[in-house]
Amino acid sequence: MPHESAPIRTAGTPLADASAALILLHGRGAGAADILALGREIAPEGVALLAPDADGATWYPLSFLAPLDANQPHLDGALAAVGRAVAQAEAAGLDRQRIVLGGFSQGACLTLEWTARTGGRWGGVLALSGGLIGTGEDPDGKPPADKRFDYSADLTGTPVFLGCSDVDPHIPLSRVRRSALVFSDLGADVDERIYKGMGHAVNRDELDACRAIVAAAMP
Repeated sequence: MPHESAPIRTAGTPLADASAALILLHGRGAGAADILALGREIAPEGVALLAPDADGATWYPLSFLAPLDANQPHLDGALAAVGRAVAQAEAAGLDRQRIVLGGFSQGACLTLEWTARTGGRWGGVLALSGGLIGTGEDPDGKPPADKRFDYSADLTGTPVFLGCSDVDPHIPLSRVRRSALVFSDLGADVDERIYKGMGHAVNRDELDACRAIVAAAMP
């Protein structure tokens, strides 16, 4: 299984001493060190940072809008890697309301997909330039057979931040907005922010919003 031996890199406060954990997923072509650098900007003191490192610096080979089967078995392996990082935080005694999950680009897509499938009351979900995974809608706006948005998980009360540009070359605005609606329907408290002309990047407003969610997850 791809990513089966993916190491989980750490930074910030040691997990045994932390009052909260921030699990971060890197983008395509990057690595755990890159996303941990972002994590240091948004995690207050007392937060443990955990970041799985994908095989070959890629969680799945094709676009997140490709048919689900086309990204297998890499997608299943990536989802399992997220689960292992969560289990590591829980084994240290942190309940889900003290765990925040987040990522950028491919990592943001993976974060959203894992959370929508899993459910629960989390400390937060941070999606920087991402959306739910699977074939996009056809031109008539009808969902194709490959992608169903009828997730059954319950995310009541979970803060979810989705930030993206209106002209991101990799993330269609329509998928960001559809993802926000899905999470709202699952009971999450969604903060969707669309930035004009930003491109595929992260800005200070997003970092400040993410930091506030992480801080609120601390006791």
